[in-house]
Order: sequence, then C-alpha cells, then structure tokens
Amino acid sequence: MIEIVKTPARRLRDLIADQWHRRTLGRLYSGDRGVADADLHLREAVQWLKRAQDAGADRGVSYGARFGERFLPSYPETTGYIIPTFLRLSRAFGDAELAERAVQAADWEVQVQMPSGAVMAGRVTETPRPAVFNTGQVLLGWAAVFETSAEARFKEAGLKAGEWLLTTQAPGGEFVRGNSPMADSDSTVYNVKAAWGLCRAGHVFDRQDFVGAAVRNAEFALRHQRENGWFDRCCLTDADRPLLHTLAYTLQGLVGIGSLTGRSDFIEAAGRTADALVRLMDGDGFIPGRIRADFTGAVGWCCMTGSAQTAIVWARLHDLTGDRRYREAYDRVVGYLLARHDVTSADEAIRGGVPGSWPVWGDYGRYMVLNWATKFFVDALLPERRSAPPFSGDDDVSG
Repeated sequence: MIEIVKTPARRLRDLIADQWHRRTLGRLYSGDRGVADADLHLREAVQWLKRAQDAGADRGVSYGARFGERFLPSYPETTGYIIPTFLRLSRAFGDAELAERAVQAADWEVQVQMPSGAVMAGRVTETPRPAVFNTGQVLLGWAAVFETSAEARFKEAGLKAGEWLLTTQAPGGEFVRGNSPMADSDSTVYNVKAAWGLCRAGHVFDRQDFVGAAVRNAEFALRHQRENGWFDRCCLTDADRPLLHTLAYTLQGLVGIGSLTGRSDFIEAAGRTADALVRLMDGDGFIPGRIRADFTGAVGWCCMTGSAQTAIVWARLHDLTGDRRYREAYDRVVGYLLARHDVTSADEAIRGGVPGSWPVWGDYGRYMVLNWATKFFVDALLPERRSAPPFSGDDDVSG
C-alpha cells in the first residue's frame, strides 16, 4: 500500500474543509438538551423509522440519510433486526400497523434473499455478495415474524439462511467463509451477534443443529476474551481500537444465546465487559466510541449506536442479576442519548433519527442519521414504558 503523505498545504485545506462542514452540516442536527421527555423522544424515533421504511419503492428500511439529503436505499442487514422492534412496538402500543410493517419488511427480505440462502452485504445491489453477519441479523427478523404469523414463507427463508450459515462455520465455531467484503475478515468475534440469530431460528424452527452451531460460536468468542473483559479480533476496521458498536454486538450476542440456552458462562462473560464499560463511562453518560484493550478511551467522540446498545445490555443484565449498578449505568447513558436526540428539526429525514456519532462529525456515521442507531435507541427506551413487555431471552428486543 502506498501511504499518502499530506503536505502542510494539504493539511491546511483539509482543516478548512472540516471546519466548513462542521459549520454547515453540523448545525443541521441539534440535540434537545432541554427537559428529557422519553415518551416524546420514543415517538419521534418511531416516526422516523416509519418514514425510513416509506421513503423508497420497496418495504425495506432506508439505511439512513446524510444531513441535508434524502433517505438512502434500503439496507437488508438492519431491516432484519428492525422487524422485531416493530413487533415489540406493536405490542407495547397496541398498534396493528406496526406489526404489518414488520411483515412487509420480512416479505421484502424474502424477495432479496440470495439463492444460496445468504443475505447480501451492504445496501441493495444487483450484484450481491453474501455476508454471515447480515444473514444472522435477518434471521432474527424472520424468526420473530414467524412466531406471530406462522407463515410458511418465513420459515422456508429462515431455514435456507440457517443452513447456509452452517456451511460457513469451522469446527472450532468461527464463521470463516462468507464474511462481508466491507469489513476485516480476520476480526469478526462480533459475529456472535449473527450466531444469536441462528440460535433464535433454531428454537423457533426446531433445528437443534442451528442452536449447536450458535453455542460453538459463542464458545469461540469466549476464547478471545481477556480477564478484564476485553475481546480480541472484534472490530470492522481496527481491532486494536474497536468500536463500542462491535463490542456491544458481542455482548448482545452472548447474552441472547446465554438466555436461550441456559449457558450462564456466556452471560457472565458479557457481564465482565459490561462492568468495564460501567467504569469507563463518565458522569455525563459519555462512553468513547473507540476503546483500547485496557478499557481507556481512544477517541473523544461517542458512538451513539454503541451507547444505545450498551444501555440495552445493561438493562438486560439488571433484569437477570438485579444488580443496581446496571440500572444506574442504564439511566445515565440514556440521559446522555436523550439530550443529543433531535426532535425539533423541520427536515423529516433528520427529525427523530439518531446520528452515528456525537459530536456529529465523529468518525462513525459522520454527518448521518442511521436506521440501526435509531432502532437501538428505540429498544433502549422501551423498558421505560410501563406498558412495554419486559426483556426476556425469548423476546428479541435487542436485535
């Protein structure tokens, strides 16, 4: 690889361009920072997810939107795990339309499923490439919607997807084939989140081979955990400074599989990392978006997606253990997210959506609102509603 060395003139041009973007794009998204009304923020986030699904010609959910621009095309991976969120929202609010949206999204996923059974990497394309992680995420959706509808097409699609995943797994549990070309294929411990989808499908479709494969992958993940809770080989791009997002995916997968299979060692392993993140978070609820192996922050910006996921994990661990530290940590990080969620913008592609980073010029999802950030934000807020069903191992609320 040829390294491009920036001259002083080029560095100055980049600095000027960055400052211009901060003034022009950064001002388009404004956190509330007022009195946090969780119900208002939840409603606006749900409305944003609806608009993201309605934005295109299909019934997938848009990837998101760059500030000042229109919604982007639909994203198969994250539409897959938005399906269970729509279903849980439907139960929480008694809203049949949300359940119908889930079915429509699941049907779209069937339409774009690859002949092999895999789900494509990235946004919708006419030249798809298979992706292990994305396939597991859509399995979460098909399993959830089949439980409510019993429609054979969702079981058929889920079985094809699960059987394809089995072909990608090595005897030691790692998924070694079919990893996304958009990420480092040697740093995929976070694939345990996909294994959770395989485990859910195994329970719903009565396939113990799916469950067994998921357990082997979770055991593989544990072999890459250090005593302090750190996971090696666990990032899309930088395993030495992984995103909170991918660390949280790993925790969600371990807690999900552990809850479904009764493997307390998986939940305890997630708890070690969750404890380290409690200690890392500051008094305002800020968690660095990238983290070093000694659990110190590597950047000065927050990954909003990862913070919402971590809130979900802490809520689930509080349910499982009764440990008040998790509840207190959950309250703090949710407060941080609420104070930085725009519910007043006149731009419907922005209002209610959650940005990738805070400040919004952070490196993750820079100057964008993202459907998965918004989905996890909704999941994080749902435990606050008295009418919402509680977290449980069989209810995929944190897909």
